[in-house]
Amino acid sequence: MVDGKKIQYFLFSQYLADGVRVTLEIILPVIIFSYLGDFHTGILLATGAFCVSISDIPGPVKDKRNGMLYSIGFIGIMSVLTGLVNHSPWALGLLLVSSSFFFTMIGVYGNRAAFVGAAALLIMIIRMREIETVHTTCLESAWIIAGGTWYMLVAILFNQLSPNRPAQRALGETLHETATYLNLKASMYESGTDHEDIYKQLLTQQVRVNEKQDITRELLFKNRAILRESTRTGRMLMFSFVNAVDLFDQVNATWYDYGKLKEKYSHTDLLPDIAAIIRRMAEAIDRAGLAIQSNRKEVTEYAWLPELDNLKSRIDAMDDGSSSIILKKILVNLRQIGEMIQQINLYFKGIGPKRHDLGTEQDFSKFVTHQVINPLIFFNNLSINSAAFRHALRMSLTCLLAYLVALSLSYGEHSYWIILTVMIILKPGFSLTRQRNIERITGTVAGGIIAFGLLWFIRDETILYALVIFFMIGTYTFQRLNYIIMVVFITPYLLIVLHLMGFDFINLVTERMIDTAIGFGLAYAANHWLFPNWESNQFRQHMTYVLRANISYLEQIAKQLTGVAINPVAYRLARKDLYVHMANLSAAFHRMITEPKSKQQAPKESYQFVVLNQLLSANVASLAAEQMQPGKPQVQDAHIPIIRRIYRLLADTLSKLDPLSGIPVIQFPESAKKPQQVSDKHLSDQLEFIHKLALDIRKTGEAIMQENQTTNA
Repeated sequence: MVDGKKIQYFLFSQYLADGVRVTLEIILPVIIFSYLGDFHTGILLATGAFCVSISDIPGPVKDKRNGMLYSIGFIGIMSVLTGLVNHSPWALGLLLVSSSFFFTMIGVYGNRAAFVGAAALLIMIIRMREIETVHTTCLESAWIIAGGTWYMLVAILFNQLSPNRPAQRALGETLHETATYLNLKASMYESGTDHEDIYKQLLTQQVRVNEKQDITRELLFKNRAILRESTRTGRMLMFSFVNAVDLFDQVNATWYDYGKLKEKYSHTDLLPDIAAIIRRMAEAIDRAGLAIQSNRKEVTEYAWLPELDNLKSRIDAMDDGSSSIILKKILVNLRQIGEMIQQINLYFKGIGPKRHDLGTEQDFSKFVTHQVINPLIFFNNLSINSAAFRHALRMSLTCLLAYLVALSLSYGEHSYWIILTVMIILKPGFSLTRQRNIERITGTVAGGIIAFGLLWFIRDETILYALVIFFMIGTYTFQRLNYIIMVVFITPYLLIVLHLMGFDFINLVTERMIDTAIGFGLAYAANHWLFPNWESNQFRQHMTYVLRANISYLEQIAKQLTGVAINPVAYRLARKDLYVHMANLSAAFHRMITEPKSKQQAPKESYQFVVLNQLLSANVASLAAEQMQPGKPQVQDAHIPIIRRIYRLLADTLSKLDPLSGIPVIQFPESAKKPQQVSDKHLSDQLEFIHKLALDIRKTGEAIMQENQTTNA
């Protein structure tokens, strides 16, 4: 069944907008210069624009501009160097090895730098097919640089014309993924649900939410125009994003023993009704996200207060003391989610805090990464112990092998596709390379069949040119959204273009499939046997990051419980770091279990470690949410020792996982609250459960280390 809302999200997404824009920027020079009778120059301009487009990834305009400037400089240098050594296979091979190593290594400076390196390598591959004079090389390289400059200027112009649209689209997608997460939570209350399967889906979805939050955070918190402006749109975007993060925190903070919950209340219709309310709330979040993304000025609001009041009456009617405390806790959580949705909907009314109430520019800067281009970072990674160095070495040697294979082949004129395939699908880890291999093979076969069918039946060049534009838009739309679909689009796009240039399409389709298969084999073999980087070797590091983040978050809660005023920025920063590291840990685990079983270490225990830390963070977050509410439970003297024991358990686990690094120390303040005379059993039960989780985390961590030691021995 087609999901209409997903189609709407796609139509108003940044992906489609960029796909159309990039296509126009690449094809316009070809159209203009073809009209002037100079098709070749148009192709050179388009080539430069195409290469620079690779480095044009989402982010603040300053970062985008700098990335494209570096890209223009590097593609100019590589175009000239490649043209100068094309006459010598040995010199070309040396350039390929050194360049692939260097431009892979600069990935240590972040994702944008990695794409800049990819653009430089791409122009080298494109230019290594022709032997030219020095004059021709320099002239054509100048046109390529001009094409890249044209692309950059237009991209910046588009951003200036609508500076808020990327952030609006990113915020809309963040809310959409949050709504999906909440829908999964609703499934936990429904009968016949496989809780284990839903939980795995929740872990995966949490990674998606975190990715969207990071993109939105970068677009907002690094955009000085938005940070400093007093306009409604900029202010409300900031306000809505902060509320969206708080909303996800509230959604993520609730975790119960759903099996026992169903067992206890299965005789009532309360749980299905709760699930229905949650789904309607998810729908409300989704509507708000779509409205923001599509730049609509209003959204239809859903009034759930009557439903919640009715639910409260039914819970009160069956209340027999403490038996319904969980249901009351769920009800409070639903009210809080509803209030946060209303806060997000204030975006459409222009009602929100004053600019300075949101925080200072210095505060926001703490939530985003600031990549410094320091040469020491590069040189410090020139060690076999560095994963970046091993990957760069693996890339350069595999590219050399691909080059030698291409030289030995007698068929066709496009064996450079072998090298291109290696560069695209060879990733730092085995699982990522394996996935990319499968996607490229599948996409190439599907795209090749489509191209063959179109070229077999369609002879009209006008229609073929229209199809080229269609496939171009698809290629640049899906290049960062879905790799396999991108390959399905780019294969007929390239094959039709080459056919229009006079090449035989049957040979083209056959050649591309053969070259892709060879590149697949080389990349797979390299990642398996050449300086392999197994995820299990990195998993322990992710474990330590999560434990440190949980300890930092626990410190904020300890302050709350003792009545000490906490810094909202410090609290949100601790929460953000925890969610980022939890997402990274979950993603690392999923990558590990796709690797060969012989390379996996303690997969069962590793999964338990992921689950336990997720439960720990959810329960600590739930405690934090309750502390922020009116009538919150007050701490007792007996509660402080429990928190200390929780800390010692986590610190002990961390010290065993990472004995050489220091352990973060929590400063436990004395209670600033007047202890309650009446025992707060609910708060005590919460803390005892968190203590049990910390104990289980220590046992699981010890089991993982024990199995790793046994395997290594």
